[in-house]
Order: sequence, then structure tokens, then C-alpha cells
Amino acid sequence: MLVGYARTSTVDQDAGLAAQVRDLEAAGCEKVFAEKVSSVATQRPQLASALDFLREGDTLVIAKPDRLARSTTDLLAIVAKLEAKGVALLVQSMGGEPMSTRGPTGKLMLTMLAAFAEFERALMLERQKEGIAKAKAEGVYKGRAPTARAKAAEVLAMQAQGVPVVEIAKRLEIGVASAFRILRDAKAAAAAETPASLG
Repeated sequence: MLVGYARTSTVDQDAGLAAQVRDLEAAGCEKVFAEKVSSVATQRPQLASALDFLREGDTLVIAKPDRLARSTTDLLAIVAKLEAKGVALLVQSMGGEPMSTRGPTGKLMLTMLAAFAEFERALMLERQKEGIAKAKAEGVYKGRAPTARAKAAEVLAMQAQGVPVVEIAKRLEIGVASAFRILRDAKAAAAAETPASLG
């Protein structure tokens, strides 16, 4: 039996998750486990369910190694668990033909490619840190401003025009709670600047 596992990192990647599920079903998977959770999360309930569901002779199908594992070590540990149950792993997107761990060549290639992917990610993070450090040294890095806070002036202006808070949030594409927080903070700041009444 072919069993699929699909994963995206955040709740914002619905389209990516749907595409994975669609591809897995097209590949012949009779059952697909899917979840939206970071690969570094300690708990991946659907992956645990998939591993528990698999039986000897089954094949676990995934789109790419990084959908299944957080590192080469993690990938090899999962493959070892699958092998202990008599289950193979089939990776769909490896730049050519799908790759299976049923043969020694496939297992070797999978390990090598996972290691390269992990190495590339480490280099990317290192370059990112170097870029941020350089920007800070040059005084041009301020970090990413929170979306809602960056629109505080617009929130206050629209509220002054009598626009309801829910409508403000909708127009500016921010959360209603964020809009209320901006208004509350502005009110508190104004109160702090106003001299107390001598009565």
C-alpha cells in the first residue's frame, strides 16, 4: 500500500500543502497524512500517525526529503524506523525519477542529497547572519517593523474620520486586535502627556 505524508511549515502555506496532497494522490497513495507544522517542532502528530499506520510491505511516499525530516540525522532515523517495519520510502522530487530506499543505491543517493540540502541551508543561514551583521555595522539594519505598528498613523487617521475599528483592520489588512492595541496605546500616550487636573 502506498501511504503519503505531506507537510508545510506554516498555516499560511495552504496552497503548498494542497499541491503536495494532490501529487501524492496522483502517485497512487491510498491514504495521505498531512499537517502544517514546522520541521523543527518536537511534535508532528500526523507523521507519528503515518509511521504507526504503515505495515510491512507498504511504502511511505513524500514530495521531498525536507518535507519529512529536519536534518540528515533525522531522515536516517526515520528511514531506520521504516526499515525495521519492512516499509520503504519513496521520494517523488529528486530532480529526475522518484527515488526509493528499497535498493542500496537509492538509500545512498537519498542520504547524500539530504546531506547536501542540509549543508546548503547552513550556508544560507550563515550568509544571512553575515548580511545582517554587515547592515548593522553600517547602521542600515533596523529589523522588520511589525506590520500593524507600521500602520499606526493610518489607523489613527481613519479612526478620527469615524471609520469603525473592524473596517479599519479590514482596509489596512491587519488584525482587529492589533488595531485596538494601536488605539489603546495612542490613548494611553495622550493621557500621559496631558497634565493631571488640579480640580
